Amino acid sequence: MHISFRGLARFCKKLGYFVAACMFLFYLLNLLFPLPDKVDYSVIITDNKGQVLHAYLTPDQKWRMKTELEEISPLLRKTIIAKEDQHFYSHPGVDPFALVRAFFRNLFTGRRTSGASTITMQVARALEPGRRNIFSKIREAFRALQLELRYSKDEILQMYLNLVPYGGNIEGVKAASLLYFNKNPDHLSLAEITTLSIIPNRPTSLVIGKNNDLIVSERNRWLRKFESDKHFTSKEIEDALAEPMNARRGAVPRYIPHLAWRMKKMNGNAVSISTSIDLNTQLKTEKLVEDYIRTQRLKNINNAAVIILDNQTHRVITYVGSSGFADTTDDGQVNGAHAIRQPGSTLKPLLYGMCFDAGLYTPKSVITDVAVNYEGYTPENYDNKFNGYVTIEYALEHSLNIPAVKSLKLLGYEKMIQQLSDCNFKQVQKDRRKLGLSLILGGCGTTLEELTGLFSAFANNGVYYPLVFKASDSAVRGKRILSEGADFMINETLSKINRPDFPLNWGSTERMPKIAWKTGTSYGRKDGWSIGYNKKYTIGVWTGNFSGVGVADLSGANTATPLLFKIFNTVDYDPDDDWYQQPEECDIRQVCSETGMVPGDHCANLVTDYFIPLVSPATPCNNWQEVMTSPDEKISYCKACAPSSGYKKKWYKIIEPDMQSWMEENKINYVKLPPHNPDCELVFKGSAPSILTPVNGTEYLISRKNPEPLELQCKTSNDVSRVYWYINDHFYKSCPAGEKQFFVPEEGLVKISCTDDKGRNRDIRITVKLVNL
Repeated sequence: MHISFRGLARFCKKLGYFVAACMFLFYLLNLLFPLPDKVDYSVIITDNKGQVLHAYLTPDQKWRMKTELEEISPLLRKTIIAKEDQHFYSHPGVDPFALVRAFFRNLFTGRRTSGASTITMQVARALEPGRRNIFSKIREAFRALQLELRYSKDEILQMYLNLVPYGGNIEGVKAASLLYFNKNPDHLSLAEITTLSIIPNRPTSLVIGKNNDLIVSERNRWLRKFESDKHFTSKEIEDALAEPMNARRGAVPRYIPHLAWRMKKMNGNAVSISTSIDLNTQLKTEKLVEDYIRTQRLKNINNAAVIILDNQTHRVITYVGSSGFADTTDDGQVNGAHAIRQPGSTLKPLLYGMCFDAGLYTPKSVITDVAVNYEGYTPENYDNKFNGYVTIEYALEHSLNIPAVKSLKLLGYEKMIQQLSDCNFKQVQKDRRKLGLSLILGGCGTTLEELTGLFSAFANNGVYYPLVFKASDSAVRGKRILSEGADFMINETLSKINRPDFPLNWGSTERMPKIAWKTGTSYGRKDGWSIGYNKKYTIGVWTGNFSGVGVADLSGANTATPLLFKIFNTVDYDPDDDWYQQPEECDIRQVCSETGMVPGDHCANLVTDYFIPLVSPATPCNNWQEVMTSPDEKISYCKACAPSSGYKKKWYKIIEPDMQSWMEENKINYVKLPPHNPDCELVFKGSAPSILTPVNGTEYLISRKNPEPLELQCKTSNDVSRVYWYINDHFYKSCPAGEKQFFVPEEGLVKISCTDDKGRNRDIRITVKLVNL
C-alpha cells in the first residue's frame, strides 16, 4: 500500500512536470508564432434604420462584411452550433471526443466521412489557409488554442460568421445574407440560416441561384436531422421545409455614392458607418433631381446637388451629390454638395441679421442704393440699375448688391469672416486674409453643406449647429450667431412671396410651400443657389455645371428655386400651420417712412417696424434742416453772413451728395439748397469733396500713341453748387458739382485736387505710366 502511494505520487509529479512543460512550450510558441488575427472587412454604410446603403470591397477584393455581436440572433446562433459544433461552449477549442469519433469512423470506412474541426479550428483555418494534411491539422489545433486564450466564445463565433466562405468572393454570413437574401443576418429565417450553413461545406457545387433544387434537398435533409435531434420543434421544422427557395446572387446596394465615399474617408478604419440618411426621402429626392435636370439640359444646365437637414435633430437625412453618379458625360461622380463654389447672394441674410444685432439697422431703416467706389471696388446690382432710397427689408427681398456692400463696410467684414469661420466655413477661414467687401456678393468659396448648415441656424432661432452625418452623433452643441429678435426679422423678410426672386416658371396651379428662402447666383452665372427652411427641414439646392461653364439662363430664382419648391412639396407636403412667432425681445414701433428712424417733428408719414429694445438705433429722424435764405430763396446764409433783417427761414430736406447725383442722372426733381452768399468770407467746416475717380494711390497704364483721358468725378455736400479742379497744383477747370470732367495726364506722379465753393479741399495722388500698346 505504501509502495503504490509513492508510485502514484511519482506519477502525479511527472504529470505535473509534463503539463508545465506543455504550457511553457505553448506560451513559447505563442510568442514565436503570434496569432494572425488581423482581418480586413468591407466598409459598409447604413441608413438611420441599419439598412445597408453602400459597401466597398476589401483590399483582397472580397465581400467580407463584419457581423456585429448584436446581429447574431438566437436563431442564427442555435442553428450554426447545432450544425457545426454542438459542444462549442464546452471544449477548449479542440474537441477530443470528436477527434476520436472521426478517427475510428474514417478508419473503419476507409475514407473521410466525418470531420473533427470545431468552429474555433475552422476560424483558425480561415485566418491561416493552407493545404489540408496532418500538419495543417496540428497547426489548426494550436491556433484554436490561441484563439480560445485571447477571445471569448461569442467573439470566436462572431469571427466564424465573418470568415466562413460562400463561394466566389463572398465571405461571412452578413455578406451572404445581404447578397443572396437582401436582408441583415438577424432577419434570416430558419430555412435561410440552414441554407447558408450548408454552403461552406460545398461552395463550388452548391451555388445559390444555380443549384437551388440541390440546395433545397440538402437543406431539408439537415432540417429533418435538426428535428430528430430535438433542436427545433416540429412546427418550426414544418414551416422551414415549406419555405420556397428563390434566392439568387444580387448586387451590393449602391445608394448615396457621394456621401458614402466621403464618410469612408472621414471615418478612417471604421468598417461599419451608420449614417443619418432616411432612405425613403433620399430616393424620392434623387428621382426629383434626375427628372428636373433632364428638363434643364436643353438650357445646358446639367447638374444639381441637394441636402435635406432635419431641424430638430440637425441630422442630414438626404444627400444628393449630383443628378446621376453614373453619368460620366456630365461628371456625375463629382460631389456637388461638397464642392467649393461661389455663394452669390446667399450670405446676405446673415449680414443683415448681424447688422440688426449690432444696432445699425432695423428692417425699415433706409439706405441709399446708388453708385459707390471703395478704393477702386465699384459693385453693381444684378440688373445694373440703382434704386435710390430703399429699406433694408427691400434690399434683402430684392437682393440688392450696393446696400449689402455698404452694410458690410459699416459692420466690418472682419466680423462677418469670423462669424462664417465659427460656422465651419473652411475655405473662408483659409482665405480670411484675402477676403474683403466682395465677400458678401459671392467673392469667397463655400459649399452646399456649409450654406445649408448656416440657414438651419435661421430655422433654429439663430443658433447654429454643425451638420450631423452619423446616427451615433447625437450630442451636438449649438452656437448662437443671431439673437432671436434679429432671426425673427430675417425670417419675416425671407418668407414673403412678393419678391423678384420668385420663380417665373412656377405655375399658379402648383402648390406654394410655406417656407422662407434665399436665392443666389454667382458671377458669370456658373452657380444657381436656393436654400429654404421651415420648422421641420432646411433644404439646400445647387444647380449648374461641374465644368464651371456659365449659362445665360442659369439663376438661383429660376433654376434652383423651382426644384427647392418641388422637394418641399414632396417631403413636407402638409406641414403644420405653426410658423415662427415674434419673440419677447423683439417689439414693434412706428418710424419715419423716409428714414426708418424714430419720428421727429417734421415726419409726416409713419410706418410700423420691428426693433430690438435697447439695441436698435433710437436716434430721432434728422433729415430736415432749417436754412436762412433771402426773401426770393435764391441765396442762403450762414450765421456769420446773415443780415440783421430781410431774410426768412425755411426747412429743407437733407439729401446726401450721392443721392443728388443719382436724382439728377435720373431726372428726379428735388428741392435744392440755394447757393450760399457769395460775399461770405467764412471757410466752412464739414465734409470736403470726395474724389470718386481717379482712385487714390492707383497706377494707370496709358497708351503712348493713343492716350485716353481719365475721368474726374467727385461727390460733394448738399450745400455745394460748384467745384474747382487742380492738376499738380495748377488750376484746370471749374464745373457744377457732380459734373464729370476729363483730362490727359502726364507720365509720373500726378497730384489731383478738388475744392468746393465753401473752400473745402481734397487731394489725391496717382501714378501714370505710358506704355506702347
